[in-house]
Amino acid sequence: MDVTALLAKLYQQLPAENTGEVATYIPELAKVDPTKFGVHAVTCDQRAYAYGDSEECFSIQSIAKMFTLTMAYQREGNQLWERVDVEPSGTPFNSLVQLEADKGIPRNPMNNSGALVVCDILLNYLAEPKKDLLAFVHSLTGDETINFNERVAASERETSARNRALIEFIRSFGNINNDTERLLDFYCTLCSLEMNCRQLAESFLFLANQGISPCTGKRIVSSTMTKRLNAIMQLCGLYDEAGEFAFRVGLPGKSGVGGGIVALHPGDYCVAVWSPPLNPKGNSFYGMAYLEAFTSEVGESIY
Repeated sequence: MDVTALLAKLYQQLPAENTGEVATYIPELAKVDPTKFGVHAVTCDQRAYAYGDSEECFSIQSIAKMFTLTMAYQREGNQLWERVDVEPSGTPFNSLVQLEADKGIPRNPMNNSGALVVCDILLNYLAEPKKDLLAFVHSLTGDETINFNERVAASERETSARNRALIEFIRSFGNINNDTERLLDFYCTLCSLEMNCRQLAESFLFLANQGISPCTGKRIVSSTMTKRLNAIMQLCGLYDEAGEFAFRVGLPGKSGVGGGIVALHPGDYCVAVWSPPLNPKGNSFYGMAYLEAFTSEVGESIY
């Protein structure tokens, strides 16, 4: 199969009209060109294929939650699940509704409340949280050019009222320990992590390779942990559209409101796609359609 030609063909077959809208609630994201599109696929034996704006960096936003989750899981083991659950939420990513019924235990670590609890846990372990997070991401790819976008981070901090409310509400149930502003700063910086499609696909490749990064040869997590992390992505990685993604695409994946989606086939490959306009659930409109066509054409999903 000529994968490079396939990537180009699938783009040409996307719906003529992109009905999605670029995220505007974070002002810096509203400035992104909505016509951008890139895709990069890489196999566990490091064969790579790309199309479009695959080398242009963008804010990966919530996709970065998988990095802090992995770091917390490394340190806490199964004790982590005492503070955050692994169930799909069925509510928007920034919702407070379910937290009261669940007594401050977020439904999963992929929504905002769960990611905030994960960041709170890491603040108890990391001497320099931002520096340590960046070092961890570099360890996945060997690419030390990956960095935060300070303009995006500042824009996130300026629009953090809902996340601040989430922190204090969870704190009322005893599930947040650190200072609110310190926690918010770490979380907003996390979401400002900037990558291109190639870097994003490479950074998730360890989850397709039994916990070992093919880029660096380092074991990141055990094979058992890898299974658990992939399951969380499958169940919760696309907000309250995870079921639709599983139905249409059939791969574990994680999305972000920057327009990126990364998905992987265990033992085989990882693919990252970027198109900024989002559907009503906060996922890339073209990204969803493209990955559905990709797995249909390649004939490989986990189902």
